[in-house]
Amino acid sequence: MNFNLKEIYAHMGVFALCIAWTLVAFAVASLAVFFERLFVYFRSRAASRQFAGRAGPLLAAQQHDALVKEAEGNKSSHLATMLGGGMKTFLSKSRAPAGKLGAVELTRRDLVRINERITADVRRGMSVLATVGSVAPFVGLLGTVVGIIEAFAGIAKEGSGGLGAVSAGIAEALVVTALGLLVAIPAVLMFNFLSTRADALLLSLEQARSEFMDHLEDMANDKRAVAGHAPQHPNSADVVSTRGEATDVGHA
Repeated sequence: MNFNLKEIYAHMGVFALCIAWTLVAFAVASLAVFFERLFVYFRSRAASRQFAGRAGPLLAAQQHDALVKEAEGNKSSHLATMLGGGMKTFLSKSRAPAGKLGAVELTRRDLVRINERITADVRRGMSVLATVGSVAPFVGLLGTVVGIIEAFAGIAKEGSGGLGAVSAGIAEALVVTALGLLVAIPAVLMFNFLSTRADALLLSLEQARSEFMDHLEDMANDKRAVAGHAPQHPNSADVVSTRGEATDVGHA
């Protein structure tokens, strides 16, 4: 028997075919997640750069309402989602009656919640790659074990043995293991690739959040400054201008 892939596929049993098509489904899911995440990261990078260019002057001029509107028009930018949400909370709490916690502290807490949502969005689908990378080899191994069992069961049924009698069945079984490895190895590489970019993105957003809070605290201190004390005016544009590449994702 000439062991080419077409003949091996034609001689596969029902169980081996189920395993093979399961691995194919794993591969399709991995590729779908990989390209979807790449699209999201690059789109966020471009949108964040545009948002930073327009939001920097607005923040420096303390045109906060205009900044919120600008952020609402950039839904694909994670930077706009964070700064727009934080500024919206700060404005609403500043205009509300004073409570036990000031507007700055309430904004800080809300930014933590926004950051958690952004983190979940950035890492969405990564569990699929991790699952495929760890499970696919074992799924292929399962098909191989079952295939070898069927090969030896055929020998016992026919009452004759030898390498020629089992080689075809073993070859078909090992093809499933090879397919499992072919699916798992790229999935692991794609997971590591995306994880690096996601970590870079989240780190930049965390730095932007910290600088944004510095701006709000300095602005609140300026309002409380007493006469005779020169107010300190922060370079507000740095909050977004230095983080305009918040979604550079490692310059992928």
